[in-house]
Order: sequence, then structure tokens, then C-alpha cells
Amino acid sequence: MASSDMQEVREILRTRKFGKLFSGDTENTLIQFFRYLFVGGLATVVDWGLSYILFRYAFHENYAVAANSISFVAGLVVNYVISTFWIFKNSKVESRLVEFIAFAAIGLVGLAMTVGITKLFEIWLSSRTSAYQILAKIVSTGAAFFWNFFARKYLLFNKKEDAAE
Repeated sequence: MASSDMQEVREILRTRKFGKLFSGDTENTLIQFFRYLFVGGLATVVDWGLSYILFRYAFHENYAVAANSISFVAGLVVNYVISTFWIFKNSKVESRLVEFIAFAAIGLVGLAMTVGITKLFEIWLSSRTSAYQILAKIVSTGAAFFWNFFARKYLLFNKKEDAAE
């Protein structure tokens, strides 16, 4: 992240032109990260909300993996569509299909992180309490969020900075 990124954000805050945080194309990592908070939040709401609905009304306890898999894919699609139109405009990949597959692969690494962190918390805090699941979900969601943002930015969508190197 360049010092010019921080300088641009300071100028936006100083002049109170907050609209620049939400609109217009930008390669500023801080602004992209700020926007990704919204996108990631919305994708998480879609994932968790759909998971709850499917688990409660469609699949019940016997098919929790199916409910969570479907909800994960729905959240991933929401994240991809909004990210590519609002945050990351400069793709390194020519094909949208290949781009989506790479985007999904990064998301799957984030999912594996989530599962791994949840399992570690289960082992460390014992499955006797459901508190481990809530704490594990918070920590794992945060870790996966940072992984997803930075991997997607620097592996898929950071075309301009590559040209400068």
C-alpha cells in the first residue's frame, strides 16, 4: 500500500467528500478495502441468512452441509458480482469465467481457513459449550475476510501496479 493511498484518504476526510469513498473507479487499497467491508458484509448476510433459512425450513439438521454449501455459493456469487463492478475494475484475467473460477478458488481457501479455525477452537475450547462456535465464527470470518480481500486484489485485480513494477 502506497503512502499516496493514505494521503488520498486523509484528503477525502479533511474535505468531507465522503462520496469518493463510495463512487468512482479507484486503485487506492484503503478505499477498496473500505468498499470490500460492505461487499463482504452483504455476502456474509446472504451466506448466513440463506444457510439459516435452508437449515431451518428446507434441509433441517440432516443436511447442514448441503444448506451451508448452497449458502456459501450464493454469498460467493454476490461477492464476485459486486466486487467486479464496484471495487476491482482492472482484472489480470481476460476471461470472466476463468476470473470467476480463480475468485472462487480464493474463496475456497477462505472457506478452508474458516473450517480449520473452527475445528481448532472446538479442540481448544471443548465442544461442551456452544460459545466456541460463535467465537470461532467471528475469528474465522475475520481471517477469511482479510485473506479474500488481499488475495483477490493482488492475485486477480491489481493490473496497474504490476505494470509499474
